[in-house]
Amino acid sequence: MNIENKTFLIRVERRFEAAHNLREYHGVEEPLHGHTWKAEVFVRAPKLDHEGMALDYIPVKKALDEIIAPWDHRYINNIPPFDKTNPTTEHICTYIFDKMAEVIDSKRAWVEKVILWEGPEYYTVCEKIK
Repeated sequence: MNIENKTFLIRVERRFEAAHNLREYHGVEEPLHGHTWKAEVFVRAPKLDHEGMALDYIPVKKALDEIIAPWDHRYINNIPPFDKTNPTTEHICTYIFDKMAEVIDSKRAWVEKVILWEGPEYYTVCEKIK
């Protein structure tokens, strides 16, 4: 098996239910509403470890679960930093990316992008500029 000149992309997906409303939506406060959110985290690893894995899924899943746990079945607008920051999908996606990067980023592997779905039809992608 030839693994030279290849990189590996690990994807972990988690779902949560949460409500929010935008404080400024075309000049007015948006009505409170909920979504079934889906967060996808993509971690890039340039090589495999001694076990033949780019990165174990378990620590990625655990980190993502800890980030989204405070929002599950809650009103996101009441939970920092979204008690002050408008809880747009873009802001929430960026928050997930930054928190995951605190846990994952290293020379061995790093967060490449996060996709946050606001229901089955709409999503935002947050990724590092290359």
